[in-house]
Formats: sequence, C-alpha cells, structure tokens
Amino acid sequence: MFGRVALMGWLLAVLGGCTGLFFQPMKDHVADPATFGFAYEDVTFEAADGTGLHGWFFPAEGERLGSLLFLHGNAENVSTHFANVAWLAKAGVDVLIIDYRGYGRSAGSPTLEGLHLDAEAALDALIAMPETDPERIAVFGQSLGGAIALSVVAAHPAKDRLAALIVEGAFSDYRAIAREKLASFWLTWPLQWPFSLTIDNAYSPSSSAGALAPLPLLVIHGQRDDVVPPVHGERLFDAANQPKAIWRPQDVGHIQALATLNMREQLTAWLGSRFADR
Repeated sequence: MFGRVALMGWLLAVLGGCTGLFFQPMKDHVADPATFGFAYEDVTFEAADGTGLHGWFFPAEGERLGSLLFLHGNAENVSTHFANVAWLAKAGVDVLIIDYRGYGRSAGSPTLEGLHLDAEAALDALIAMPETDPERIAVFGQSLGGAIALSVVAAHPAKDRLAALIVEGAFSDYRAIAREKLASFWLTWPLQWPFSLTIDNAYSPSSSAGALAPLPLLVIHGQRDDVVPPVHGERLFDAANQPKAIWRPQDVGHIQALATLNMREQLTAWLGSRFADR
C-alpha cells in the first residue's frame, strides 16, 4: 500500500481530487487455497446496488467456535490475502473473505462508497449462511479493510449481535493518511493540505470507533509499521469506548502481526473468549 512505485498514479489521482488513490485492485487470482491444504467454497452475492460480488468461504474444521468476515487491504485480491486468516478455519472459525468490486472475480469498479456497500453485503451474506450462529460473528479488517470495517460495523443493524471487531494496521482518518503520504515525498509535499481536503472523509474511522460500544474492539498495530504509522492505531483506540483492547507488537511491520504462531494463538484465544461470551 502507498508504495513509491505507484507515485505517478498517486499524483494523478490526487490532482484529480479523488479517493481512487486508495485502490490498487488486481483481477487475476494467482493462488488456489487448496494447494496449501485449505478447503474452501466459492460464494457469490450482490451488493445493495446490484453489483455482483465474489468471495471464498473457509468452513471451520472440528468444533465450530464462530464465524468471521475478513476485509483485506487496498491492493490485489482474495488470492493474495487469504493466508492471513484461512488458518483460523483450522482453529474452528468459519472465514468469509471477499473480492471488493473491481477486484478479482467481482464486477464493477472500486469506489469508497461501493466498498462499503460490498462489506455490508458480505456481512449480511455471512449472517444468512446456514452454518452461522448470528450471535457468534466477528469482523476483521486489515489496513483499508480495517477502516471500512469500522464504519460498516458501527452503522450495521446487527452490530449489537456481533461478538467482536478486530482491526490491524488501520488508519484513523482518510485525509490525515493522505496528507502524510503526500508530505513524505518532495514532489507532492506542497499538495498535502489543498488536495487532502478533496478526499472523501464521510466514512471517518475514528468517529466510527466511538460508536461501536458495547461491541468489543481489538486494535492491532505493529510498532514498525512504516505504511500506516502506529499513531493511527492509538487514535482509534482512544476514540473507542469500552470494551476495547490494543496490542502493540514490537518489531512488526504493516499487517504482519499474525505471521507468527504466538500471535495467531493469542488471537484465537481472544476470539474464543468473545464467542464464548455470547
């Protein structure tokens, strides 16, 4: 996300005053979960505006603890992100991961409003699945997916029935992260204030964090994150009301916390407790 290789695309997007700079979709799927020993099913559904969406569903193995909707970051598609969470299926958690519109096998083109519709539709689809206990559902978003998860869950009619929300490496404000990225390079430094104001900030992650309670929120932010600085995780945590928790793994970069077995076991235990509380 926000790599220097995409600088010119960034500059053109910013000069156009659009939020399209947040999206780096890839259409081709490059990996098959079955190759890595994961059982999965293709699922299709529609967003509220009729856009056809695609996802992968990983059924829980053994005793089912609960279900989880995963919203990935701004780049690529499900085929490059599934490994971040598919392991949860082996720990007893159903996992649904989706291609946003314009990504992978989903129709349409990405927009900020559209991705929110996609996430809403995915949560509705997971709730409606026969395997799902509607009282034992968690949502997990990474990076841009975390920002989307915050606003979608905060406004969703099923919010008070959900078990938990987890965000990793999420930014706290669309305009703030845009200013930071523009300020990081000499060519775009003068544009940071005038053009960040053109960014749609209607879906404020920080404001949404404040509207989540009594839903438990877990913020995870690697302290070596040079894509979304750790201060964003602190802002989200501060904006939220109890119950909330924050994990600050040291020597961990952007959305890399769950690369270790120890952190995976910790997250599985935390989720298990939230599901058991229902």
